[in-house]
Amino acid sequence: MTLQGKRVPLPPSPVVHRRFEEHVRATPDAVAVVWSGQQVTYAELDARANRFAHLLTARGHGRGAKVGVCLDYSIDMMVAILGTLKAGAAYVPLDPAYPAARLRLLLGQVPGLALIVASSTTAAMVESGGVEVIDLERLADHLATLPATVPDVHVTGDDLCYAVFTSGSTGTPKLTAVRHEGWFNLMNWMQLEYGLHRGSHHLVVSAFGFDLSQRALMTPLFCGATQHLTASRNFDVMLAHRMLTRYDIRVVHCASSTLYLLVDWESARGGDALARLDYILFGGEALKSERLTHFARRPGTTCTLLHQYGVAECTDVATSYDLAHYRPGEHDIAPVGRPVHNTAIHVLDAGMHEVEAGRYGEICISGAGVGAGYLGPGGPESAKFTTLDVDGKPVRLYRTGDRGRIDDNGELVVAGRMDDQVKVRGTRIDPTDVERALGRLVGIREAAVVAVRDDGGEVELNAFVVPSGNDLAEDDLRARLLWTLPRNMLPSRFTNVPRIPLSPHGKVDRAALAEICRPRGADSGSAA
Repeated sequence: MTLQGKRVPLPPSPVVHRRFEEHVRATPDAVAVVWSGQQVTYAELDARANRFAHLLTARGHGRGAKVGVCLDYSIDMMVAILGTLKAGAAYVPLDPAYPAARLRLLLGQVPGLALIVASSTTAAMVESGGVEVIDLERLADHLATLPATVPDVHVTGDDLCYAVFTSGSTGTPKLTAVRHEGWFNLMNWMQLEYGLHRGSHHLVVSAFGFDLSQRALMTPLFCGATQHLTASRNFDVMLAHRMLTRYDIRVVHCASSTLYLLVDWESARGGDALARLDYILFGGEALKSERLTHFARRPGTTCTLLHQYGVAECTDVATSYDLAHYRPGEHDIAPVGRPVHNTAIHVLDAGMHEVEAGRYGEICISGAGVGAGYLGPGGPESAKFTTLDVDGKPVRLYRTGDRGRIDDNGELVVAGRMDDQVKVRGTRIDPTDVERALGRLVGIREAAVVAVRDDGGEVELNAFVVPSGNDLAEDDLRARLLWTLPRNMLPSRFTNVPRIPLSPHGKVDRAALAEICRPRGADSGSAA
């Protein structure tokens, strides 16, 4: 079965930063970005981004180049992103919250990296990239001598705008690229569908390396609104809620787990800053609707909660659902809704044929949002970008590997992964990636990692280690893993075992391991 989103014409050149430049001309004195007590207007941000774009093109890093950005949230980050786009290049977010070893691994996956924009506090993290690392603050005097006018660079909707890392089914980080047309289509849909405007001020609460953060960063500038950035490298629920209270913020994009924390904070301490937002756009992992039910239904909550589904390979959002329509008695799983503009959802069987409504199959995405593919060496995941014959015409699509169905109301329902990947706190993780990191630690002979649900129904990773000597302390293992893995990939529990159980086929018996750590009374369903 196929769900077709509304077909909406796009401009001849659907280029994201051109919409920003329209607002520069229309409202040059409007505030574009607020960060740590500082702010810049649209005109000021445009001038600084133009100067950086001229710097890039003068060094030969124009159309088609890839520019790494390793900066904390700041005005300089927005200058770097916009300047990269204006030069015709694509930016690659390198999250400074990642440990240095993780960044080294990611840098090795970026083909043809031109240079990296960093700061005095992040430059050392990306020295292994083997390319020039520049600091906008140190280059301020030189940048001031460059033109503040828009560079004469012809950018099209087919050009790349950014590329983000996704772990992929192999557990190896893969760099997936997005085109201007797809990104423009996404933000144009949000503006038209939800009436976003110059007063739709945003707050970014997700990590820079997260695919969701890319549209969260750019959407307010696409709409002529103000972007508010936190001064914290990692998510701080107290700081985020304080900013919601202090500023006239109307829209927040976040992972579901982040929303739970914000809801819990406001519910415990009173206030209504979150409840009075215009929109919260959330998703990225299986929804625990019970965590939001009281908040959504309490008197005074006027915020629209939009439960969304998508993948990094396809501009992050493919479908959206207003949670106000969700009725637990009518739905076994909260739907993720219907496709965005110029996008189609196909539910296919193993032979790439459409299944009937109500039947489960693999979710595939076609249309404007499908990305440019994986960059770098080809691998098994490249086959996920393929074509499907629709009415006699080949249509390019992306096979998500997610299992789902279309319900009686024509809404997409996502049931989980078709492979071994799991989503933990909004991030897709392959447990074997964590196993490899554990296996490299001194004192471990063998390791296995499984995903189970805790007493609250949340997905967590559990690690089993076979020590080469004495039992290993949990705190020591966690501390050493932090040198190579991001915090969200750390197992919640570590258990010393004499051996890893094997199945009759000679493979790790993950079901047996899951039973060891499964809470009593929990159902036997696997983590999705």
